[in-house]
Amino acid sequence: MFEVDYKGANCVVISTKKGTIVTDPKLSLVGLKDANVKDSIELSTEARFALNADNARLNIEGPGEYGVADFDIHGIAAQRHLDSEADPKISTIYRIEAGEIRIALLGNIYEKLSEAQLEEIGVVDVLILPVGGNGYTLDATGAATLTRQIDPKIVVPIHYAEAALKYEVPQDDLETFIKELGAPVEEVPKLKFKQAAALPEALTIYKIARG
Repeated sequence: MFEVDYKGANCVVISTKKGTIVTDPKLSLVGLKDANVKDSIELSTEARFALNADNARLNIEGPGEYGVADFDIHGIAAQRHLDSEADPKISTIYRIEAGEIRIALLGNIYEKLSEAQLEEIGVVDVLILPVGGNGYTLDATGAATLTRQIDPKIVVPIHYAEAALKYEVPQDDLETFIKELGAPVEEVPKLKFKQAAALPEALTIYKIARG
């Protein structure tokens, strides 16, 4: 069994019975209280979104292979949306396996991934990616293109316009991405599945209420 909660910006909480991952927990950047990472795996797609908390179970902030609790985590170097191909790759894509469920987490990356990167991401069930655009992160078109390339069963959009969040660059609303992708939408307080067999057969957008 696994659950995904959305906290705002790029922050989600992925939980199983044996462990918890908190991604990009520095929510003070968008005017919210930083996420609680005590006894959790703190997973950051960029250094500036990390807390590097002493009370975290483990701090992960870059490419590599990590096995902790119920999770097998594979970090893949990626180009930020703001950078050129000549710049160092300082963003990290994560492939997370939790039992039978395979999750891909994308940060504020450039919209074109190489064949090698797509191969490392591999087959995934759940794709979590920002959609707000406006030069800061993936926009609706780029996010929809990557969703089709990766071909998950579930896509969880994050980092879009919301009244309570103060982004440094205005973000598009979620409806822009929903229209661009054209997949059915489920609105839920959190994403929760007991096993891979319970996942939808056709691509479905899950809009998770920010908790």
